This record gives sequence, structure tokens and C-alpha cells, in this order.
Amino acid sequence: MLGKSDNIKDLNLIGNGTTVEGKIKSQGSIRIDGKLNGELFANENIFVGESGDVDGALQARSITIGGKVQGTVTATEKLVLETKSKVHGEIKAAKLVIDEGAVFDGKCTMADGKQQSQQKPAQKP
Repeated sequence: MLGKSDNIKDLNLIGNGTTVEGKIKSQGSIRIDGKLNGELFANENIFVGESGDVDGALQARSITIGGKVQGTVTATEKLVLETKSKVHGEIKAAKLVIDEGAVFDGKCTMADGKQQSQQKPAQKP
């Protein structure tokens, strides 16, 4: 799940057997192997391990999900749903990878950040 280019020293961890409730903001990357009830905003990457369980919202540059997520997932660059992942809710990503065996039930919107910011509301006649 972690690539060679990921800087491990800047990785925050919510370990297996740990439950966190509330809103989390991280300047770097974060890995969830425990339970999160709430919101997580990371400037870099979010990794949800196979034992990870999220009920809430995730937002980061890149997100990789190997566990369970129920809620809204927003990846400004890339979202990966690994083989054993189960995602229920809304996902938004510029790039989306869904491995065989992954489960996704919900709404998906794909647009990069530039396209989203350039979209204008429809004008009334």
C-alpha cells in the first residue's frame, strides 16, 4: 500500500484497535488501521488499511482504500479501491482505480480540480 516514494517519517497512524471520533486535519499523510468516526482532511495521502473502518468523510490529494468506508471520499488526484475494500457513499476523484473484488455502492463524480473550479452554475433565461 505504501510506495517507495512515500516518506514514512511523515506518516501518522491510527492503529488497529484504536477508535477516533471527531475531525482530524493532517499536513502530511495518514494511515488508518483502526476505526474513525468523523472527518479526516490530509494535505498529502490517506491510506485505509484492510482492518481500517471509516464512517464519515475523507479528503486528500491521493487516497487508497483497503478496508471499509461509509461516507464521502474526495481525492483531488487519485483514488484507489483495493481488492478487499468496501465503499458505500459518494466518491469524487480526478483518477479512479477499482481493483477486481472491490465493492462500491454509491455515486461517483470524476473531474480534476481545474475542471471543478472552472464549472459555472447554469444561468437562468
